[in-house]
Amino acid sequence: MTATALITTGRPAPRRRVKRRTWQTVVWFVVLIAITCVVLYPLVWLLLSTFKPNAEFGQNQGLLPQSPTIQNYLTVMEGIGGVPMWRFFANSLILAVGAVVGTVISSSLAAYAFARMRFRGVGVLFTCMIGTLLLPFHVVIIPQYIWFNQLGLVDTFVPLILPKFLATEAFFVFLAVQFIRGIPRDMDEAARIDGAGHFRIFLQIIVPLIKPALVTCAIFAFIWSWNDFMGPLLYLNSPENYPLPIALQLYNDQTSASDYGATVTASFVALVPVLLFFVIFQRFLVDGVATQGLKG
Repeated sequence: MTATALITTGRPAPRRRVKRRTWQTVVWFVVLIAITCVVLYPLVWLLLSTFKPNAEFGQNQGLLPQSPTIQNYLTVMEGIGGVPMWRFFANSLILAVGAVVGTVISSSLAAYAFARMRFRGVGVLFTCMIGTLLLPFHVVIIPQYIWFNQLGLVDTFVPLILPKFLATEAFFVFLAVQFIRGIPRDMDEAARIDGAGHFRIFLQIIVPLIKPALVTCAIFAFIWSWNDFMGPLLYLNSPENYPLPIALQLYNDQTSASDYGATVTASFVALVPVLLFFVIFQRFLVDGVATQGLKG
């Protein structure tokens, strides 16, 4: 906007639109398509390999199967080790749903305590909680295993679900704390004037306002629990209790011939729920990370 145009016309001069050159647009499209192909290639290879006979693995290096077949899917649906595939799916679903419920409830309660309740040592406790992010998983797994073994809970789902209800995931607690700190305290004061206590304030005011953070926690908890391999490998011994990540190793026996076709097919079948879950809730994930959840 120039002073001359404002004086002569009385209206601000229109802004000039910067036009991107055609060759720049073409280059950007080519680069994006190349990156997309690189990212999607493993998924496409996995999908097409599910139709390859077991004999083609190691011989057919191409992307397309030479003799397409659905035998791999029939083999996977029958299960392995006397356990049907639906049982592995059910076990993974129980662990994932339990992780989501426990994480959302415990993380939101702990976050409310850190963000709204004033008590001695709250800063030290919050610092210690954040410090647990620096601890590797292997440091705490041995004492945890000894404790659950003494309680007779090994080979059950309890060691894998119970910690989720104890706010052991510091990342989720920190994410919820940042959301709650962005909510004005005037709303809490107004509720207290009406006679509301901490529990009512948490349920009726805080929880509805931190839904993006809770959805983000639920998405990450579901994906991490569904893909978890180390935890079930340590605590579960019976094949009928195996989730999908542990069941996949049954198709590759080191003492006999490995069924690569069934392994690839089972891997793809196990990946489908995660892909669908992420596609359905990805907009909530973006909202949860891109909004006030990362404020200091």
